[in-house]
Amino acid sequence: MAKRLLNDDRLFPADANTRPIAKRLYATVRDLPIVSPHGHTQARWMLENEAFSDPARLLIIPDHYIFRMLYSQGISLDELGIGSPSLDDPRRVWRIFAKHYYLFRGTPTRLWLDFAFEELFGLVDRLSSENADAYYDTIVAHLQRPEFRPRALYQRFRIEVLATTDSPLDSLSHHEAIRESSFKGRIIPTFRPDAVVDPDFDQFPENLSRLGQVTQQDTGSWHGYLSALRKRRLEFKAVGCTATDHGHPTAATADLGPDAAAQLFQRVASGNADAGDCELFRAQMLTEMARMSLDDGLVMQIHPGSYRNHNDQVFRRYGRDAGADIPMPTNYVHALGPLLNRFGNEAGLTVIVFTLDESTYSRELAPLAGHYPCLRLGPAWWFHDSPEGMMRFRELTTETAGFYNTVGFNDDTRAFLSIPARHDVSRRVDCSFLARLVAEHRLDEDEAVQVVSDLAYGLARKAYKL
Repeated sequence: MAKRLLNDDRLFPADANTRPIAKRLYATVRDLPIVSPHGHTQARWMLENEAFSDPARLLIIPDHYIFRMLYSQGISLDELGIGSPSLDDPRRVWRIFAKHYYLFRGTPTRLWLDFAFEELFGLVDRLSSENADAYYDTIVAHLQRPEFRPRALYQRFRIEVLATTDSPLDSLSHHEAIRESSFKGRIIPTFRPDAVVDPDFDQFPENLSRLGQVTQQDTGSWHGYLSALRKRRLEFKAVGCTATDHGHPTAATADLGPDAAAQLFQRVASGNADAGDCELFRAQMLTEMARMSLDDGLVMQIHPGSYRNHNDQVFRRYGRDAGADIPMPTNYVHALGPLLNRFGNEAGLTVIVFTLDESTYSRELAPLAGHYPCLRLGPAWWFHDSPEGMMRFRELTTETAGFYNTVGFNDDTRAFLSIPARHDVSRRVDCSFLARLVAEHRLDEDEAVQVVSDLAYGLARKAYKL
């Protein structure tokens, strides 16, 4: 057999009786289109359609999974070019990465990278110091070809829709230009309002002022502030947006009366709020966002439970998203209570909840999603979008929430080339889980075929209104 990085049976059950079932299921979903309803790639790539310059900028710089691992082994972020406006010697960065590729053994990052190396670039020798330059040169040569431009890769990956993540303060000009261009791919924004709803966000008062300028609303008042957010949401929706996203420290929600909410807003807007006020304001804004979603139809995603920028030194030097975010225990039953008591029975509302706290799967999240019509569970996320994490998610939520109170898979990536690899891993894990149910006579195989198609494709399209 020809040498390969990838085994065709990877992630399938080791059991010889169950593996063939998984392989049959996988054959039915392997080539389904990719729906990517939540991620952090850039619309600019698709608009400008310029060649990616080199493997360091393409694969290392945007991927915190990679550089946080290297940093943990004493490699400085400066050496990797993180936080630098330019990268003077990308080959040197690549050599550092190649020398330490062994660090990724057993991680999902290794699976994603090996997939890209073999499937896209035809590289079948394991990356190492010895072949680092050969890898680099091969990838650079491929990136100069027309078929490796962003739009061509979008088609090659069979992407049906690709969602970016955007602040209310961001211009939507790239999205608008894409819609007016000859490119037929569906690139849509996601409304991520953290910068103007989290009082602890950098330059929050200035952000409120900018929101007022962008929307021509009086964001110095509670009523004007809410009007600005409603207006901006509709502007996002006009260029294809179907969802919002909220990255709060906790899942806390609140349901204050209008006067109390207005008074709270004045405290946070003036900079006179304490920590309790800040948490209460974030909690109130989740409920306000749910109210707005009932009006404009946008799906609401809540991504709580990350202690952002845990490493103060790294944060001060490199800013946000530098690989120092850490999962925290998260409460959902009491935290979501106010929002669910107000809107939980609304079948016209969709709230997708994620977690970094796996202990909540069977105890809190699955029972909540298994009851409230508005609630759905997002897939295993971030630190847990690994084969083991995906399997734990299915094992701990299916018994109570079933499959159809979940929303399939999203890749949540900044690294464009990892998109097909991440979806392939998810599909293989789901096929393995379903194969076991078939082998145990808990599910007929024809049912498993339908379920795995829904998990790979149908549920995301439905949940995100795509």
